[in-house]
Amino acid sequence: MNPRILIYFLLISFTFAGCVDPYQMETNTFEDAIVVEASVSNQNKQHTVKITRAYRLEDSSPTIETGATVVVTDDAGNSYDFNFDSGVYKSVTAFQAVGGRAYTLTITTSDGSVYQSSSESLTTSTEIESVEADVIIKDGQKGVQISVNSSDPSGNSKYYRYEYEETYKVVAPYWSENMASVVLDSEAGMSTGDVIVVEPRTYEARTCYSTNRSTDLIITSTTDLSSDMVQDFPVRFIAVTDPIIKHRYSVNVLQYVQSLAAYTFYKTLKELSSTGDNILAQNQPGFFYGNLQSVSDPSEKVIGFFEVSSVSQQRIFFNFEDLFPDDVPPPYLYECTTFEYNSTVFGPGDNQGATLRSQLLQGSAIYYSHVFPTYVLVRRECGDCTTFSSNVVPDFWE
Repeated sequence: MNPRILIYFLLISFTFAGCVDPYQMETNTFEDAIVVEASVSNQNKQHTVKITRAYRLEDSSPTIETGATVVVTDDAGNSYDFNFDSGVYKSVTAFQAVGGRAYTLTITTSDGSVYQSSSESLTTSTEIESVEADVIIKDGQKGVQISVNSSDPSGNSKYYRYEYEETYKVVAPYWSENMASVVLDSEAGMSTGDVIVVEPRTYEARTCYSTNRSTDLIITSTTDLSSDMVQDFPVRFIAVTDPIIKHRYSVNVLQYVQSLAAYTFYKTLKELSSTGDNILAQNQPGFFYGNLQSVSDPSEKVIGFFEVSSVSQQRIFFNFEDLFPDDVPPPYLYECTTFEYNSTVFGPGDNQGATLRSQLLQGSAIYYSHVFPTYVLVRRECGDCTTFSSNVVPDFWE
């Protein structure tokens, strides 16, 4: 759930002039509210709760609520405490929601305000049957459609929310097995100027792996269908020109079976967040409630939903040539240009040497190759993928 979306539609009004005159949107009125993003599932893990404050349109980010006491309890007398860790509250121990029990979230903020959710039970457990990657044309653009298939013969699931985590391989096109550095003349024992030292690279910098998580609200319902079956439901479209599928790509799709209340909340949020090109042309119906309320002040507005969902997941892999054997692979993530400098010693009047020295010292470009006395440098991201990605191979990679 995106707090900015909520603020756009729920807590602000805009001041603007006329229909054709230029206008500047700004917050005219503002009401402070706590924003809660919380869910537990049948996955045995450390679950998280994110607590922030609503913020104005002109602000860049929400304020994280720190110093709160967060606990999830069930009707069997079990209690799970959460501690603040890196911007979220994480359960002290791993646990999983089980069927037949009711769970409640209670938050006590540092000023003593108490917020509590309604009691929520685990939804029906329904497994993903398959995740498919198919080449399609969407809005005139060729690409790969990631879709999911699932079914519940009992007909009890009906409401679904999806997330995905994608990981892709990055190969630096101007990687070199060597590195170049500048040794100051005081260290080199020379009086003619600083020198370049070329040495073998000591870490993996050619192949990396980047991971992104979905941010959109991806939901669907089977209530209008004759059976509780999700067929070829689109989760992610990637254009054939997107660099993330240049080599090898993997996506892990998560399916959350929702309650009717949770689905209704997220469906409303999704409708409000579909702003198109003109935010002022959209419906702005005002505040809508989730399943959390203030115990201290029942009239206080609370944004968010505490969800208890069964989750299943499935991962797939593919290489670019598997799906697009006749297409040219997409370009690298960064535009790469090489720079040549004729210098080995940075003496007085050596302009190329001074530029080379500056590039290496500042790290704005890195060594690629040399044939004496010419040194070739390249943009850092083009020769060292660790500048923006990770050289650690994921445990699941194959």
